[in-house]
This record gives sequence, structure tokens and C-alpha cells, in this order.
Amino acid sequence: MSERILLIDDDESIRKVIGYMLEEAGYPAETAATAAEGLQAFRSQRPDLVLTDIKMPRKSGIELLSELKSIDPSVPVIILTAFGTVETAVEAMKRGAADYLTKPISRDELLMTVAKILKMSRLERENESLRDTLNDRFRFASIIGLSPAMGAVFETLRKVAPTDATVLITGESGTGKELVAKAIHYNSPRRAQRMVTVNCAAIPHELLESELFGHVRGAFTGAVRDKSGKFEQATGGTLFLDEIGSMPVTLQAKLLRALQEREIERVGGEKTTEVDVRVIAATNRSLPALIAQGLFREDLYYRLNVVPIRLPALRERTGDVPVLAKHFVARFAGDAKVNMTRAALDTLASYRWPGNVRELENFCERIVLMRAGSSIDETVVERHLAAMAGDAVPATATLREIERAAVLDALRSSGWNQSRAARRLGVPRHILLYRMKKFEIRAEE
Repeated sequence: MSERILLIDDDESIRKVIGYMLEEAGYPAETAATAAEGLQAFRSQRPDLVLTDIKMPRKSGIELLSELKSIDPSVPVIILTAFGTVETAVEAMKRGAADYLTKPISRDELLMTVAKILKMSRLERENESLRDTLNDRFRFASIIGLSPAMGAVFETLRKVAPTDATVLITGESGTGKELVAKAIHYNSPRRAQRMVTVNCAAIPHELLESELFGHVRGAFTGAVRDKSGKFEQATGGTLFLDEIGSMPVTLQAKLLRALQEREIERVGGEKTTEVDVRVIAATNRSLPALIAQGLFREDLYYRLNVVPIRLPALRERTGDVPVLAKHFVARFAGDAKVNMTRAALDTLASYRWPGNVRELENFCERIVLMRAGSSIDETVVERHLAAMAGDAVPATATLREIERAAVLDALRSSGWNQSRAARRLGVPRHILLYRMKKFEIRAEE
């Protein structure tokens, strides 16, 4: 055991007995005879647990408890008292004591209480560390981008995160919509509560209503017990509705009512339940186009689109590609130092990345795992880009289709620079122009 304990008691015999019990059980124990000595030892040692007598000369254990908590509010303190009255215990707990023990103290009671309090303290530190990690991971700086388009996104995030406003995030697949939703949640006053995610496209339509609002026993075949929905589970926190454009029209009216009235009704139930939920929605589809087709309610669109955030495609911010690539390579390389040459970064920036940031992230993981050394140059990047393009060609493709795909990929990954594309294919520029004419390839593709 590595936890250190500080024992403060003016009775030398008690210090020796309790100190021996703790040392024998594997707890390193420091002792002090007065409150002043205890404070000095606490400041220098910063123990994991303090045991202090309640009645000491010049300063009581209750007063000492308050001073210890002013130095470190998280330190657990166990009060030792020969006067085991209810009033003493209540006063100690009000001042922040973790527990109290009445003298004479048995070995089993002492060690059981110490083990319990240290375990609780350990769990609290782990939870605090996890919260810090989450906050760090989803802070705005974790969303990388130097382009003006991303600057506008950051400005909106800073303004909307501290509020309860409903947010609609739009953008192509792979642009980082869920990352932005998490950044909003973990930078909001609701960050201590849950963020619950529902992918509206991944859940069968007939089950989505129950998933969102819950159901009562007997509501349908298989409903053998009452079940809470995501709205109830997210109460106090955030509900992220991903792929909202895939929600069936028949369910949209119930969602609209939940957003307007802040209450839900379980499937098959008659009772309404109030919910305190912030809603963030996301879609890669055009909701106005779906409205025109009768596939999305216009009133729901306006209710969701209180604060719109559009995430630009990676091809719209090619200047961010090198920054993102270096970030991903460093993350996947771990402790190893992997360098990307300027030419390699330029090559990545010239590719169109139809899968956006997600595709770039997966690509960087691939080249880090498959690297031969500590440096990644443009030839490595070009080889993997070609392999990636090759993966996209069906096994049943004709020779003409394979050749056309290779020419088209070389042009796309070269930013439609014909000279660079020709070098990538290993042919003269006039041959590339001939192939483009032969395969009817135009820059619009």
C-alpha cells in the first residue's frame, strides 16, 4: 500500500498503538503530538488520510479539521474521540470529516474504516482525473483548424457553449459533428451530467420512438417492463440527436412537442414526465431539401436551428490539412518521434479527402503503422494514396475502368495539377492529356 497516513494525538500511548496497527497493516504512518505539529507535517508530507484526536491542548480536532480543509478540501479526515456523543459526530461531519471513531478503538474497526475511506478517496481522485481528461479532450483547442471557416466555428462555440440554446450542426460525413457536440457539452454548465447520443439512422424506425421516449410495460410485444428513454436518461445533461434527417416524419411531431413543452410521454403511457435536457442535433443531409420533399417538418427545423453551426468540408480548408496530419501522426506515433516532410504534407493537402477529417485520421494511422523509419516523405504518402484509391476499385472492374480510376485519382490527389498528376502516374504530360480526352475526364469530376 502506498497511501500515507498522518496521525495527530496528544496521547503518546495512543500514537504508538494506532501507529503500530497502521504500520503492521502496510500503511506508512507519520505522527504528531499537537495540532501545530500536525499542520506542519501536513503541509510538508501531504498525506492521503488524516486521523486526529478531537480533544487536544490549545486547539481542538474540530478547529484543526477546518484548517486542514482550508489547505486541501479533498483530504479525508477521520476524527478520534473518547466522547462519542451524537453532537460531536454531527459537528465533525458538518465541518467535512469523512468519519469518526470512538476510543478505545479496535484494530478491526480502525483498519476497516481506514480502508473504506481511502478507497472512496481513490475513486474520487480517479473520477476527477477522468473529468479533467474529458474536459481536456473536448476543449475547443482539440478541434483543430486555422482557416477562417473554422475561426467562425470557434467563435460560435465560445458563445453558445455556456448557454442552453438548441444547436443544429450540419456538414458532410467525417467533418467532426459529434466532436463539436461533445465540445459544446463539456464546455457547458451541464458537463457534470451525461451526454446521451442517439443515432437516428442506426435505429429501426419502429424502435426509435421507444429509444427516445421510453415505454411502459405491455406497450408492445416484448415490452416486459417499464423502460426509460434517452430523454429521461439525459435529464440535467445533453441529448445529441445524430443524423436527425433520418428521423421518420411520424415521430417528428412528438419530438417537436418534447422540445416545446419540455416534457415527454412514454410509449403506451398516459403520464407526462418533465425533462431538463439540452438538445444538439446533427445531420449530413440538407434539411431544407427534405422539407421541400415532405420528409421533414418545417416547424421542427426552426425549433432545432436556433444556433446553426456548419462544419466545412476538408477540401474547403486545405490549409488545415498539414496541421491536422501532424496532430494525427504525433498521436498515433505515441512516444516514438515521427517526422513528416514538407513535401509529404503538401501532397496530403493536394488530395480532396472525400471522407473529410475522418478519412485523413484513418490515413495517418495507416501510414504510421506501416512506416519503415522515423520519417514519412511524399513517396510514402503517394504510395498509400494510390493503394487507398486501388481499394476503391471493384474487383470486377474492366481494364478501362481501372485505368480511368487511376488517372482520375492522380488528378484529384494532385489538386488537378496536370504536371504533378503526370509525374505521379509516371507518364509525360501529353499522355495524361490524351488519357483525359480518351476517358472524358473533366475538372468538374
